[in-house]
Amino acid sequence: MTIPADEKPGARIGVSVALEGRAYDIHIGRHLLCEAAGLIGDLAPGAKVALVTDGTVAALHAPALEASLHQAGIASTRMVIPPGEASKSFGQLAALCDELLAAKIERNDIVVALGGGVVGDLTGFAAAILRRGVRFVQIPTSLLAQVDSSVGGKTGINSSHGKNLIGAFHQPALVIADTALLDTLSEREFKAGYAEVVKYGLIDDPGFFDWCEANWSRIIAGGPERDHAVAVACRAKAAIVARDEREEGDRALLNLGHTFAHALERLTGYDSRRLVHGEAVAIGLALAFRFSQRLGLCPGQDAVRVARHLDAVGLPSRLRQVPGGTGSADEIVAAMAQDKKVKRGVLTFILARGIGRSFIAPGVAAEEVRAFVADELAAG
Repeated sequence: MTIPADEKPGARIGVSVALEGRAYDIHIGRHLLCEAAGLIGDLAPGAKVALVTDGTVAALHAPALEASLHQAGIASTRMVIPPGEASKSFGQLAALCDELLAAKIERNDIVVALGGGVVGDLTGFAAAILRRGVRFVQIPTSLLAQVDSSVGGKTGINSSHGKNLIGAFHQPALVIADTALLDTLSEREFKAGYAEVVKYGLIDDPGFFDWCEANWSRIIAGGPERDHAVAVACRAKAAIVARDEREEGDRALLNLGHTFAHALERLTGYDSRRLVHGEAVAIGLALAFRFSQRLGLCPGQDAVRVARHLDAVGLPSRLRQVPGGTGSADEIVAAMAQDKKVKRGVLTFILARGIGRSFIAPGVAAEEVRAFVADELAAG
């Protein structure tokens, strides 16, 4: 697999999400933030903009976007939420909605989410319910958000019962993925986002997984390989979303590794000092392949290869790597019981017959999962 000739260094890459009546474009490339005002102005001439961001991103990127909007004659209001997973709460949702209403944001205006997955999920949900739906634009500032949460219209907040259990499908009107913004991420945050990149190769594109094995360091370095990786991931997700917008079929494949991951996040109290989402996904991917191997579905060498790649990148692949531990096998399985893919109390997993050969496996027995997790814990 090579980078296509039309993806020239520095050029903008376009990806379309083909939803009937609600299609939208994803723009990918370096230094696109300065073009955001023009893209938003074309989308909604005369609209006001509510810019929602968090305290960390506000200091880094909000002034440049606001200056661009001002120069284009677009009125904007900034709204800042606290950084971190704790902001995906009822309280923060209510506060944001009140602030949007106080700013007199109307249905013809635009709400812009400038930030990572937390900002995008919360802002998208607020946009979905404000005045029964206003348009919003995603400007993701983390790798994880650029390749996953900003595309596809899943919005929501967390509950004490689990992650993302309260929300709505509300598609953005536009996604602007400025890959230069990723230069400001910490090494840990960037690598955590990489787990969502390599996931697309593990689902159904073994050639992309091969390419990732050879080029992951260049993706981190920020050359054309980074833009290409974001584009491949966005194209893959856009194709799946176009086929199955509301996760009634194969969109569930995008949750490869996530049943394990969400349980681990819940058990660590969504404490980013211990575990961030992408790290949980990395462990979940390795567990999904080892569990598939245990069930006789996946060759052992593929499970080993997945874990070795994650290890090489510097991502965790074992339960023992979660600081402070994960709890018992019973606690992990109990946390899985609130997963959105549970149907009538029965667990559904995304398993694999090999790299690039993932599939939806409904009706996995909880006892099999418990025995597997117990062995993983015992392995240390």
